[in-house]
Amino acid sequence: MQKPPQDLANPPAEDHNMAMLISQVAKGNESSLSELYDTTSRYVYGLAFRILADVAEAEEVTIEVFMQVWNKAAEYNPERSTPLSWLFMLTRSRAIDRLRSGAKRSKLEDSLEMDIPTSDTNPEEATLVVERRELVRNALSKLTPQQRKAIELAYFYGLSQSEIAVRLRQPIGTVKSWMRFGMIKLREILSPFKEGGPL
Repeated sequence: MQKPPQDLANPPAEDHNMAMLISQVAKGNESSLSELYDTTSRYVYGLAFRILADVAEAEEVTIEVFMQVWNKAAEYNPERSTPLSWLFMLTRSRAIDRLRSGAKRSKLEDSLEMDIPTSDTNPEEATLVVERRELVRNALSKLTPQQRKAIELAYFYGLSQSEIAVRLRQPIGTVKSWMRFGMIKLREILSPFKEGGPL
């Protein structure tokens, strides 16, 4: 997602299939969420980009929208709106909120840094480093196995998304979805500690 898509005005016609995916997401089916993301994320991103005029911000909103879908899929009513109309409503709300607040999210990598104590580290700093590592490990344990494996291969072994796709024998789009949703979940878990604790 390096630039806004040009076909926002021509959304996919498979409303019934998308509604079925949303109903499966409401039951906790993560593969349905990934499929919905692969099918519709370019439209969500396109609308977010038009509102925000910023690639990074539009990408953040896109992830936030699909996390909201994961949490609120049961609230979707196909009799009130098409799946895309519902997604666009969520996107507008998220993007406008971001415009109003001017919020800039820090990158997840800051939370994932695995500091290693050195000989110059004093005991108090060393304790904080150990606590940070434990917090990150605990947060990773709360992800799905697929999300955890993809993130570990990327951040702790330095593999690219393409290399991870080959290693896990999965399409690169699937790997990207695992990493995106895993990263946003990690951010939510770790943010309280980053604001007021050892992170």
